[in-house]
Amino acid sequence: MPNRAVSRLLLTSNHLNAQRSGSSQSGFHSVSEGSKYSSTFKKYLVKDGNVKSYFHDLPLELDVEKGTANMVVEIPRWSNAKFEISTKVPGNPIMQDVKKGQVRFIKNLFPFHGYCHNYGAFPQTWEDITNDNGELQIFGDNDPLDVIEIGSKVHEVGDIVKVKIIGSLALIDDGELDWKVLAINTQDPLSKNVNDIPDIKKHYPGLLDSTREWIRNYKIPDGKPPNQFAFDGQYKDRAFTLKLIEENHHAWNNLIHEKIEKSDKLPIITNTAHKTSPGYIEQFQITPALPEPPASLPPDLSNWYYAK
Repeated sequence: MPNRAVSRLLLTSNHLNAQRSGSSQSGFHSVSEGSKYSSTFKKYLVKDGNVKSYFHDLPLELDVEKGTANMVVEIPRWSNAKFEISTKVPGNPIMQDVKKGQVRFIKNLFPFHGYCHNYGAFPQTWEDITNDNGELQIFGDNDPLDVIEIGSKVHEVGDIVKVKIIGSLALIDDGELDWKVLAINTQDPLSKNVNDIPDIKKHYPGLLDSTREWIRNYKIPDGKPPNQFAFDGQYKDRAFTLKLIEENHHAWNNLIHEKIEKSDKLPIITNTAHKTSPGYIEQFQITPALPEPPASLPPDLSNWYYAK
């Protein structure tokens, strides 16, 4: 088959996959390159043939009245590979985190298998590394705001999902503030019944405690201490969380409009609307290629681990 025909086929396939996976943004689709579960893997957001940024170009579309926003799914529920939006690679693709030269997989902390929810991020938000968050005196972690989606559907890496915001939990990770926002897919059958933290207690008994336990302990099998929380590990309600998202969206606006002092630590910005932003890199295209087979998974990936 001619290369041009292959490229068209792959672009069409990626577009259909994006539609099937629940993308809420018309015109956006994803294109992958490299071998999944290896350091070569990159999943790019694409529109009109150009690479866009999951971090900067995909709209947040925060609706405070409805309590909804767009999230990008990085890690599907029940999976172990630590995928995330790369803030330091041009185009901000989704890649697998690398530690000590090896792609990162989290271990199965009994009774959980991998991540216990769909895990992702809000686009156009940024946890400010220059802001100590007032009363907490803890700086942000330099990443988009994390989202934990509790609905019944298992999403795919790179899915764009409209979610309803429910509440949040303030994790302190290696001395940095790393908020976890709880949300639910607006298309989930229980979405209409879940609007705030008390509704989770009613319709998802045990979920709040189990989620907090998993976040606290999931690094223990790797020899690390339990994670710590701000606010004594108490969940914040919907009203607080909506303000939190607005603040992080405002911080992102400050970032891309050069209201943050320039630093090598700041994220790379690939965004055609903000060419004067620090770290800006011109848009580019990638050529679709035949999919590569996924890399071999670690042999111990099915093992159970326990936390005392």
